[in-house]
Amino acid sequence: MMSKLAIEHNAVNLSQGFPDFECSPELTDLVCKAMKENKNQYAPMPGVIGLREVIAAKTESLYGAVYHPDTEVTITAGATQAIFTAILSCIHPGDEVIIIQPAYDCYAPAVEMAGGKVVTVDLQFPDYKLNWHEVRGKVNSLTRMIIVNTPNNPACTIFSEEDILSLIEITRGTEIVILSDEVYEHIIFDRQKHFSITGFPELRERAFVVSSFGKSFHVTGWKLGYIVAPEKLMSEFRKVHQFNVFSVNTPMQYAIAEYLANPEKYLGLGSFYQQKRDFFLALMAHTPFEALSGYGTYFQLMHFGNFSSLSDKEFAVWLTQKAGVACVPLSPFYISGMDHKVVRFCFAKKEQTLQEAGDRLTRFFRS
Repeated sequence: MMSKLAIEHNAVNLSQGFPDFECSPELTDLVCKAMKENKNQYAPMPGVIGLREVIAAKTESLYGAVYHPDTEVTITAGATQAIFTAILSCIHPGDEVIIIQPAYDCYAPAVEMAGGKVVTVDLQFPDYKLNWHEVRGKVNSLTRMIIVNTPNNPACTIFSEEDILSLIEITRGTEIVILSDEVYEHIIFDRQKHFSITGFPELRERAFVVSSFGKSFHVTGWKLGYIVAPEKLMSEFRKVHQFNVFSVNTPMQYAIAEYLANPEKYLGLGSFYQQKRDFFLALMAHTPFEALSGYGTYFQLMHFGNFSSLSDKEFAVWLTQKAGVACVPLSPFYISGMDHKVVRFCFAKKEQTLQEAGDRLTRFFRS
């Protein structure tokens, strides 16, 4: 909706989460190379083995987690498909799934399509920290899965090691499956560290962990991601995957397998995006918005309650129409529609795009 509105009003679009700059020419060259080498037919159902091997090696190197590329790594048509398939493979009618809000909007519909019941726990405004006592209170004999997202979209927060230890304690001795959405794993700021669920053996043995090449390599339109899980879970995942997708784009898998051979391709993402975040925050300092703290993703939350009484949905539309800058309201990321008067801006943009957005907002609020 907001991207459509941005086009209608010729607004700078900082709403939808996609970069407006090009991906690496090396990566596109590798795709062309794979196509010219006639790697254009169906890939194996779990994915090209060379890519699965690179992912397994990457995961072990970063988090000390060993996954067998044959049985515990699957390439998916983006992270959303991986999440949807993982939920369908585990959730049955009557199962309860705990979702932490604000939440990426594909979680709840997938649970409901599987016949499950969504149980929500809200992050605490304004710092969006999780009250683990509340999580504990929602766990019962019907709880089948807890979905976590770190770094969190849209809250921009990350789990600390203490958060992970709390999750371990709450689920110890249960068969609760953890679905961990870690698509922004490499986009971490301010010398913070990403604590992957894969790095904690007690959780790893009953967890699906999802990541995305689209987010990491500025190719969201390729819809290419992956999921890792112990064999007993991955076996169930593939029973669904083979019928709702079967296999994923072949030449792009070969290209990314070769591209991933250099770890700097993803290890430098944090500093790359922190420069953009800091540049955007400096521009927004000339406006009445209050920047909320965040340590990950390529989004920035802004509070506007100190100068507007509009709802966040009304405010986002008003800002697009009047100031010519599009953002996203946060309330749609809550099933309840909770409105803290917060909007989300995407800073995965060219410097000139961010500059134009900052100039428009500065002029608008000074007029």
